[in-house]
Amino acid sequence: MATPIAWQIASVAAIRPETPGVKTIALKLPQWMRHRAGQHYDVRLTAPDGYQAQRSYSIASAPESEGKVELTVERVADGEVSGYLHEVLMQGDLVEVRGPIGGYFVWDAVQGGPLLLIAGGSGVVPLMAMLRHRAAAGSQAPARLLYSARGAEDLIYKDELDRLAADGWGLQVFYTLTRSQPPGWSGYARRIDAAMLREVAGPLGPSPMVFICGPTLMVEAAASGLLAAGIAEDRIKTERFGPSGS
Repeated sequence: MATPIAWQIASVAAIRPETPGVKTIALKLPQWMRHRAGQHYDVRLTAPDGYQAQRSYSIASAPESEGKVELTVERVADGEVSGYLHEVLMQGDLVEVRGPIGGYFVWDAVQGGPLLLIAGGSGVVPLMAMLRHRAAAGSQAPARLLYSARGAEDLIYKDELDRLAADGWGLQVFYTLTRSQPPGWSGYARRIDAAMLREVAGPLGPSPMVFICGPTLMVEAAASGLLAAGIAEDRIKTERFGPSGS
């Protein structure tokens, strides 16, 4: 039986906003362990009366970021943990964490590609860790990201994603905005559907490595569309979250 991962006390090195409802928290870890892109950390809060609340958050940083991890957290209405992390936590504070956790939804640069990443909302976080790892490792494996959000203001990491796509190392990024689009928008403007999946996935060939993360309905629709397009089930890995997660 594997030894349980121990809780440790991390210090908050920095907090930066990503969108109006999303922040990235950089944590310095006394017992840092190299993670794999796609893994997560648990965060536990303990009240003075002993009440505890615990949530899992995907790691956004590359495994090459030694000594620290970055967790990107979406503020969820009435979320006990996300509310505290957004409204109370400050640089220099201490927070209890354990990780890295997870071994299924992970990608290592040595696995190569082609790589197809599909994200909905904050589901982009573990996929961003993969893209940052890809860049840090110098991988030129063909990669495509299809990222769905409600509006342009909800796109997390957009500037960095655009820079990564412009560096000439084989990454292409496609956006779709499902509710509102700014003037002059040239990306997709609808929910992910079969035609969109064919257009984005087609150039990668019949058997890319696929990672899909986001709300349950989006993940199921994307996975079903790729299966219908002929991509084998064992090439598709999914991670999903419900609308009431916090």
